[in-house]
Amino acid sequence: MRIDALIFDLDNTLWDVEPVILRAEERLAEFLAQSYPRVLERHTLATMRALRTRLVIEHPTMQHDFTWLRLELLRRLASEAGYPEDMARQAFDVFFRARNEVVLYDDVLPALTTLHTRCRLFALSNGNADLAAIGLSRFFERSLCAREAGCLKPDPRIFCRLLDDAGLDAAYVVHVGDDPEADIEGARGAGLRAVWLNRQGTPWPASTAAPELHIRSLGELDAVLTGLS
Repeated sequence: MRIDALIFDLDNTLWDVEPVILRAEERLAEFLAQSYPRVLERHTLATMRALRTRLVIEHPTMQHDFTWLRLELLRRLASEAGYPEDMARQAFDVFFRARNEVVLYDDVLPALTTLHTRCRLFALSNGNADLAAIGLSRFFERSLCAREAGCLKPDPRIFCRLLDDAGLDAAYVVHVGDDPEADIEGARGAGLRAVWLNRQGTPWPASTAAPELHIRSLGELDAVLTGLS
């Protein structure tokens, strides 16, 4: 099999995203407590999360745009507390800086260093991480997020958008990700080969066919690709 390109998921593939988001929300709360305290007289982090969840229900056509959802949440919090709308942008900037302070899994830099000399690398994410801010943009030719594509994985359109933008043939592209539905089923639905990165050794969901390619670490990926080519 000829392999022209690899597409990588980001959150929970290159780093553990849950502690990153938690820390970013804590930084946001600290900023609000210092600069816009009336917000925290009305809300806790828990109630802010609940309001963001409600926004997804109220605006289903925006569920793919995590930046818009976070800004809209902050705009509503500012309005409730009688602060100017500019509070939302300031607060979001605090959140977003922390959101990009990730701790890479130990296997990420060695794998990307090897793989980017072998074929073209791309990133495809439902989230809004900034590879330049994280320091990984040098490895990737292009990064596409759901906000730009207008849809979330596993929708095949987001995969096809990246393939079209890059001039790639799905038959010669491999997608690597951790999520069975968003990454593996999504990639297969768009005609790509898919590699399931299962760091925790969790069972594959019984509702769908198990993936052909399965690794526990990105350190195994080069050997897997060599076996394909």
